Amino acid sequence: MRVALLSYRSKPHCGGQGVYVRHLSRELALLGHQVEIFSGAPYPELDQVAVDAGVTVTKVPSLGLYDEPNLFRTPRPREYRDWIDVIEVLSMWTASFAEPLTFSLRVARLLKSRRADFDVVHDNQCLGYGLLDIQRTGFPLIATIHHPITRDRALAVKAARGLKKISAWRWHSFLAMQGRVARRIPELLTVSRSSEVDIRKAFDVDKGAITTIPLGVDTDVFTADAAPERVSGRIVCVASADAPLKGVSYLLEAVAKLGAERDVSLTLVSKLDPDGPSAKLIDDLAIGDRVNVVSGLEDTELAGLLASAQVACVPSLYEGFSLPAVEAMSCSTPLVATRAGAIPEVVGDAGVIVPPRDSERLAQEIGRLLDDAALRERVGAAGRARVEESYSWAAVAAKTAAHYETVLARTGAGVKGKDQC
Repeated sequence: MRVALLSYRSKPHCGGQGVYVRHLSRELALLGHQVEIFSGAPYPELDQVAVDAGVTVTKVPSLGLYDEPNLFRTPRPREYRDWIDVIEVLSMWTASFAEPLTFSLRVARLLKSRRADFDVVHDNQCLGYGLLDIQRTGFPLIATIHHPITRDRALAVKAARGLKKISAWRWHSFLAMQGRVARRIPELLTVSRSSEVDIRKAFDVDKGAITTIPLGVDTDVFTADAAPERVSGRIVCVASADAPLKGVSYLLEAVAKLGAERDVSLTLVSKLDPDGPSAKLIDDLAIGDRVNVVSGLEDTELAGLLASAQVACVPSLYEGFSLPAVEAMSCSTPLVATRAGAIPEVVGDAGVIVPPRDSERLAQEIGRLLDDAALRERVGAAGRARVEESYSWAAVAAKTAAHYETVLARTGAGVKGKDQC
């Protein structure tokens, strides 16, 4: 099959959406399918295996209004190219996040003249109005929703103070669009049963329109052998965003409690705002000497870090899947995670599950693992076994390709140019 894979942001090594595009495209190509990624910035970084297998990237331009280090910049007049750029700027000026909409409009324009080039279009969480134009052009269309961002919005609004509550709500105003678009796409994919339930509830989507295919992990990279040894007292947490949803504040409080009793350290894989709530809490708890913040790690570096830890932690208040949990388990690193969203479904009995928002229980269970080498060995081995049985990118790609075939058969579109598959 010839697949157009759409992703409005494809941060390659952090965040579920970027990781999904990077690995799914490679494994689809290895199965013999042609894959062209259409992505906004940050653009995906392809593995050499993916390049050799024929995966290509078409960069969908934007004004970069939400890119560091020039967040929320106002473009010069000569930078405006068309009415979509005007929409992007006006949305930013009114505190709205416009990228899902403007990316979808731009990619719809790019695909309008390329109907003969693809058998299926697969959107990765943008759910912008432009997808409906793609559908009207005649493309069989599928969209992946990792989880409904309504959860992010609720937690962001709750954590905000004063007028910032209005800004937090306005920032997530694209959700109304995503709900309308989701209801008009006949084929949706998601990554867990928990997310499926939440999507149906948040977006009022019919049950029969959603198929669940879990995410995967590269078990050859994420392995206990990625590090020469475990570092005594080291805890690792991977949080793709410094947002209330990730529950980092509760882990920081737990580390402060543990630090009063034993020698522990936390490596936090995230990009913290120096003036943000997590950085402030680190100062308030006086644990700056125990917390190391890193970001931008390659997969091999992240695997080495996870494999060097005695305990990994996912303290989230909600997750649609949780790749960090699976990556830690794949490294045989014992996991302490919260009973939130899809985490219990993903982890099963191969990790220690605690209530969300409970720093006392986090400290208790992390401390119990740190004190018991035999328990760490059992929990770590159970995690690796679960990953090997249930999660791999090759399996994800095979299931996704099979679903493409089902969709094409159902729509009567068929596969054009089978000799190219």
